[in-house]
Parts: sequence; structure tokens; C-alpha cells
Amino acid sequence: MRLIMLDTETTGLSPQKGDRMVEIGAIEVVNRKVLSGADHVFHRYINPERNIPAEVVRIHGIDHDKVKDEPPFREIAQQFLDFIDGATLVIHNASFDLGFIMHELQINGFGNIGHVPVIDTLAFARQKHPHQRNNLDALCDRYHIERGHRTLHGALLDSELLAEVYLAMTGGRQFSLGMDISSQPASSFVQLPEPSRARSEQQETAALMRRDPLPIPPEEMAAHIAMMTRIAEESNGQHIWREPQPA
Repeated sequence: MRLIMLDTETTGLSPQKGDRMVEIGAIEVVNRKVLSGADHVFHRYINPERNIPAEVVRIHGIDHDKVKDEPPFREIAQQFLDFIDGATLVIHNASFDLGFIMHELQINGFGNIGHVPVIDTLAFARQKHPHQRNNLDALCDRYHIERGHRTLHGALLDSELLAEVYLAMTGGRQFSLGMDISSQPASSFVQLPEPSRARSEQQETAALMRRDPLPIPPEEMAAHIAMMTRIAEESNGQHIWREPQPA
């Protein structure tokens, strides 16, 4: 089985609120062997085309200066799609990373990856180790995986650690001991709005806004003015649609 260990770093928590990726890292694992070399590793820093909050920089160390000359995601998207083609993605907390990736693909006009099989190691760890901490650091400690070189979060480094954690949780590196976790399609982790529906709603709203105002018959206008005058008199002029008048 060809697996891709994947991780991202971002400007925040919500792509729908304008947050974007600043780094993506992925490593290929075939027959329970972690592969190295340019053909088996995908790593890119990404210009998010927006501000990176200071509190987020403290987590992953990626600031504006580090990515200002890097390409935006749309310029590397096809390379990423080619790299993961035919593989199963392994992600720790899949809904988070997939949410960013699938959102970026959608808004930039690339194909949907909802069909791609995905293994969520966080969900598996919670089943295997209930009522315990199951973040990547905790799992490294539990399975005696060296992480002393991890002072900041980083997509490529976290992908490397994830590979070790995944293999440890599923029986080790020996192929004969493999207990690979069942996968689910990416669409089961992330539900994106239909672009066609959103465009249809926008067009309908725009048409309504352009519509000429409906004509008001003179008798209805007279009745309206009479009612407003009555309310003004009974409220001693304290009404919100015109300046208060002296009683």
C-alpha cells in the first residue's frame, strides 16, 4: 500500500474565515518503509497572501519574511495533486488539514479530492488509547519516538514523526506485522459548500437588488401617511423614523 504522511501549517484555524496554509509537507511510505529522496517527499512553503498573526508565528516560526517570496498555493496545487495521486493520505486530525487543502483547491478551480482515501491517526489513537492525550507529542513519547529536535511545529518534520507514529501504532516496520487502519474518503471529513449553489444564490440576490422598486398606488400611500401621522401624534413626536418634534 502506498501511503502519504501529510501535515500543514496555517495562519489560523478556519479557512472559511480567511486563514490560509503557510507550509505543507508530505512523505511517502510504501510497504511500511519510509522513503526518502526528492521523488518521495513533497515540501513547500506557501505565501498565504495575508497577515500571519504573531501568536501563530510563535507556534510554527513561519513569519511574513519567510514566505513573502514563496508561491501561493494555486501555483503548487497541481504538483501536490500529482504527488498524492493513487495514494492513501495519513493525517493526524484529518478534518483540519483537509479543510484547508480542499478549500484552497475549490476556490482556485482545481478538482475535488473528496474521493481520496484518508486515514485519521488521531481518531485511531483515541480508539486505541481512550481517555489519554493523543496529540503527536504524546504519541511520540508513548511509542518512544525521538522528538528532541522538534522545538517548533513544522509540516515536514511532523510528517516524519507521523510516519514513525503510524508504523508504531500499527505493528512496526515489518510488513508481515502490518495492521493498517481502514481508510475513509476525504469527503467524510470535510463538507464543502457546492460552488454552483453559492453562485446561483449570489446571482439571484444580485437580480433582486437590481430590480426596480414596485409602484405604490396613491390610495395606499395616503393610507400609509395617515397611519404615520397618527403614530407621531400618539407618541408625542417620539418616533424613530423622523426627528422628534416638540409636543
